[in-house]
Amino acid sequence: MCLIAFAYKISKEYPLILIANRDEFYDRPTQKAHYWDEEMQPEILAGKDLKGGGTWFGVSKNGKWAAVTNHRDIENIKEDAPTRGDLIPNFLASAETGEEYLSNLREEASKYNGFNLLVGDEKGLFHYSNITDEITEIQPGIHGVSNALLNTPWPKLEVAKNELEDKIQKNTIDQETLFSILKNEKKAVLHQLPNTGLTKELEMAISSIFIDTKGYGTRCSTLLFIDKNGGVKFVERTYNGGGLKNREDESFKFHSL
Repeated sequence: MCLIAFAYKISKEYPLILIANRDEFYDRPTQKAHYWDEEMQPEILAGKDLKGGGTWFGVSKNGKWAAVTNHRDIENIKEDAPTRGDLIPNFLASAETGEEYLSNLREEASKYNGFNLLVGDEKGLFHYSNITDEITEIQPGIHGVSNALLNTPWPKLEVAKNELEDKIQKNTIDQETLFSILKNEKKAVLHQLPNTGLTKELEMAISSIFIDTKGYGTRCSTLLFIDKNGGVKFVERTYNGGGLKNREDESFKFHSL
C-alpha cells in the first residue's frame, strides 16, 4: 500500500475501519484479491504481486490482517533486498501473535528496504518500521501511514484521516462514501511537499490521495471492516489502465474463526 488510514476502536459497531490505496507501476503484473490456494496458506485473502510473489494487504480467516507500505528514501535502496510483500503472508500463515511476529522480524528486518508494517489480531494492533526499529502498540483513535513513518503529517494522509474521522462521526461509513475519500486527486501545495529524494515535479505529481501519472498510479483501493462480533468485510476496487473510470469491485465477507 501507499496510503492507509484507519479508525481503531472508536466506532462501537466496528472496532476497525480501514481505507487504503495501492500505488504501483501500471505494467507490474498483479492478481486481484482472492483466496490463496497454496498448501501452507489456505485461509489467506489478498491480492498478489506476480513479480515479487507477495502482497501489500491481506487478511486471514482466523482474524489476522496485515498491510505494508514502502518507506520512500530514493538514496538508500538495496538492489538485492528481498520483497517486502512476503512480510504479510508470512505473518498471516504463522501461529504467532502480531507482537510476537514483529519481535522476531526485528532480527532480519535490516535486510529489507525501508517499510512500515501494520499487523492486527485479537490481541491487538501493532506497527513496526525497520527505519526506527521500533514496535508500537496502536492506541484507539484515527491513525495512518503513507511512505514515511506512522502518522507523519503528509498532506494527503492528513486529508484521508480527517475525512475518515468526519464520516465516522456523521455515521456515513457506507462503501461508496469511503471510496470517495480514496478518489481525491487534489495535490498538495509546493511548500507542503516532503523531501524523499524525488524531484519537486514528481513529488507534486504523487502528492494526491489518488494518483494518475504516465505509467504509474493508484492500482486499487481497499476497504476493511471488522465488526464487534468478528464479522469481516473486505472490498477491493481495482483500476485498470489508470484513472478512475475503468474499475472492478470484489467483495468478500466472513466471520473470523
